[in-house]
Amino acid sequence: MEIGIALPTMATGFTRSTFVDWCQGIDNGPYSSVSAGERMTFHNPELLVTNTAAAALTERVRVITNIAVLPLHRPAMLAKQLATLDVLAAGRLTVGVGVGGRQQDYRALDVPFEGRHDRLDGAVAELQRLWSGQPAYEGGQPVGPAPVQAGGPPLLASAMGPKSMARAATWAAGLTGFSIGADPGEITRNNQLALDAWESAGRSDRPRLVSGTFYLLGPDSASADAELKSFARAYLDVFGAAAADALSAVCNLSSPARLLDALAEAESAGCDEFILVPGTVDPDCLERTTAALAG
Repeated sequence: MEIGIALPTMATGFTRSTFVDWCQGIDNGPYSSVSAGERMTFHNPELLVTNTAAAALTERVRVITNIAVLPLHRPAMLAKQLATLDVLAAGRLTVGVGVGGRQQDYRALDVPFEGRHDRLDGAVAELQRLWSGQPAYEGGQPVGPAPVQAGGPPLLASAMGPKSMARAATWAAGLTGFSIGADPGEITRNNQLALDAWESAGRSDRPRLVSGTFYLLGPDSASADAELKSFARAYLDVFGAAAADALSAVCNLSSPARLLDALAEAESAGCDEFILVPGTVDPDCLERTTAALAG
């Protein structure tokens, strides 16, 4: 199983120095990918700018938009932006897509929350159509540049239930999931849903199965655990204090031993890649992660 590391864009204190240190550490380490996700009404940097800069600062790892909330974007513009990112990444781009779950982000962009699943499917079809070189409109010209990867970068769906998995099986290359507590049962069930959906859709290929979780390694496990839970609580506060408290309480990847156990469990659950999302901007967290994996 491959191990990816997300940039700490959702933690407080993210700066250029943070960004450079983490990009270089990830690219030089035993990792498969670097990634960043999308939120609007939060303090994180913007998704496409961040991933494009990461592509320029790295040479080896894949770059993953994990995830882009497609219904928030105009498909033709996004097709151009992602194709540009694929060019700058020299074909290392993977595009994770979904509908998101934060109505506040839709409201901030004056985009309707209703009908977002249908708009996701329509946007995916338009991205793939434009990446294949078809014109933007009848009688028009294609949207360039052409992606380095023929037909465009692979798409991973952040589907979570049987209905969304069935829809994803018609267009995605695989699944990008997330388990707040790195629950092996939850990860196994989500992976099996994807496998079943692919089979039901009559596909002969196996979906790429990606999952991830929050984590934090610090000088000692007790302080790291407290900092991890505080980070998760702030990130999840958009869903209300009660939900944020309950969900953050299950975050427990705060020691090297627990980290290694969770990775082994994710591999046993069938994951092809597991992405660790840090709850701190401290580059020592990445150094401790690399040391733990080496040990």
